[in-house]
Amino acid sequence: MTNPQLSLEAFTGAGYEKGRGRLWQVLWLAVRSIFQKWWMPATLRVRILRAFGAEIGTGVLIRHDVTIHWPWKLAIGDNSWIGEGAWILNLEPVVIGRNCCISQSVFLCTGSHDRNSPSFEFDNAPITIEDGAWVAARATVLRGVTVGRHAVVGACALVSRDISDGLVVRASASSEMRTT
Repeated sequence: MTNPQLSLEAFTGAGYEKGRGRLWQVLWLAVRSIFQKWWMPATLRVRILRAFGAEIGTGVLIRHDVTIHWPWKLAIGDNSWIGEGAWILNLEPVVIGRNCCISQSVFLCTGSHDRNSPSFEFDNAPITIEDGAWVAARATVLRGVTVGRHAVVGACALVSRDISDGLVVRASASSEMRTT
């Protein structure tokens, strides 16, 4: 269904605060291209994120080719892993607990648009991944979702609502979200 009244020229960006000034944004975007390289030591990636305002615990592993939109809107607990190719589109805060695994090519997306808004304004919300959770390869977690403690989001699953503690969610062959 399309919105026949959609008028993108009227878009104002209301409801989205970047959280830092333009100089910080430009500096981060310049550093990010180096931050993602395979030869950058993982310990240096953590130090760079902290320098840009991320709250990163001890023992965190961030692999190469990880894209983080705004580090100052990111918190990661102790001993968590972020896999190769993960994309954290954190227009709003993303909180990843302790002992979490965010696997390869996972997409955490805090941003969206209000499809009922004639100017297509933002409809963003934070994401929380609680302690011990695993978001498996190529899964997508959308805005406003909390993945509960020790829950598992299976490979290629699309999550648009909260996942209870300990629940396992997987993508079926028909792309419907299923729980087990």
